Amino acid sequence: MSSGPGAASAPAPDPHDSPPTSDAPAVRPARKSSMFSSLTVRNYRLFFMGQVVSNIGTWMQRIAQDWLVLSLTGSSAAVGITTALQFLPMLLFGLYGGVLVDRLRKRPALLVTQSAMALTAIALAVLTLTGHVQVWHVYVAAFAVGLATVVDNPARQSFVSELVGPGQLQNAVSLNSANFQSARLVGPAVAGLLITGVGTGYAFLFNGLSFIAPLTGLLLMRARELHVVERAPRGKGQLREGVRYVTGRPELIWPIVLVGFVGTFAFNFPVYLSAFADDVFHAGAGAYSMFNTLMAVGSVAGALLAARRGTARLRLLIVAAMAFGALEILAATTPTLWMFALLMVPLGLFGMTVNVTTNTSIQMSTDPAMRGRVMALYMMIFLGGSPVGAPIVGWITDTYGARVGLAAGGTVAALAAAVIGLILARVGNLRLSVGWHRGHPRVRFVPREQQEALAPAA
Repeated sequence: MSSGPGAASAPAPDPHDSPPTSDAPAVRPARKSSMFSSLTVRNYRLFFMGQVVSNIGTWMQRIAQDWLVLSLTGSSAAVGITTALQFLPMLLFGLYGGVLVDRLRKRPALLVTQSAMALTAIALAVLTLTGHVQVWHVYVAAFAVGLATVVDNPARQSFVSELVGPGQLQNAVSLNSANFQSARLVGPAVAGLLITGVGTGYAFLFNGLSFIAPLTGLLLMRARELHVVERAPRGKGQLREGVRYVTGRPELIWPIVLVGFVGTFAFNFPVYLSAFADDVFHAGAGAYSMFNTLMAVGSVAGALLAARRGTARLRLLIVAAMAFGALEILAATTPTLWMFALLMVPLGLFGMTVNVTTNTSIQMSTDPAMRGRVMALYMMIFLGGSPVGAPIVGWITDTYGARVGLAAGGTVAALAAAVIGLILARVGNLRLSVGWHRGHPRVRFVPREQQEALAPAA
């Protein structure tokens, strides 16, 4: 793997499509690969298969945890507090986690973090199955998982590049997302059956045992086949160095700002969907599970489309974020359960497009030696915004209703995408171009010089 800047590992953007100043972050892989090409790498295949099992358990615990808190308290705000506690460590310590990840070997670090999360799930299962669980136990467990995530998230994100190398990075990132969201098709459905049949404790137990799969995969990997990046030496000012690196590059800082708004206000689905299932449609845990499952269908489609796509352009990120916000506003107004449920599919698709496009463009535009800190900052903003947003949207949902809460989140996402899109266009010296292409209307940003050169001919 090259030790130089990540952006240098990909070809330059097409100057006829958009200028380098704007689409430099929208880097492309060295070659367009098939949808599942990264699975030919043995180490990545072990990683992928382990995550299949573990992700199912993770989704089961998410559903069970949210429903357990709602059952114990009857409050959407309490669900929001649980979500906030799970992501609060990322907000507080995320950057320090990135510094550690750049210093540590990724595989041993993941063995420790995955083991810690397994033990936390098993402890919560024991408390629930013995009838001793209280809401503060769930709060503590959520916070403990969040602490492990501080290192686990940036380590897993940056470890993917060591598994497959830069040429397969986009494909592997997209397949990881498809993996996670495919588990969302199974996990919520199984969790719904367990909750209604035998109780939430067995969902926690399954999640704890599911970590055996990724731990086994990590142990079976061949170290000599990893694309190892030279670790950052211990030194002063590494955290500030990472922040300066990001803030000095518009192609990194503005996508991170955008996903910060989206993650803080629009991605709080544990609050929104549990409230719609319980308070709006009075349909119980089965409907909550169905909403998550249908959203996963769209998310899998979005991830697989990203795996086939040869680019990770910022203009796609802006359009997807605006569509995502608009769909949330539309969903908030739907009168029936089935109309609301069907909208979960496109919501999942556009939400996943935002996620994968941001993740891929940031990783491929980042120097490998800085990737842990950059990805930690990205995850801190994206996931760590929940401690701020979840209680707020939970309070709005409890006070004004689930429809107002969801519409407010969608409005924030759409407005943030529009404003940041204009900022990136200004930074890239672009202008809006509206025209026709092969019989279809086309709206895009083009360099000002190109538009001015074409203006007299028009």
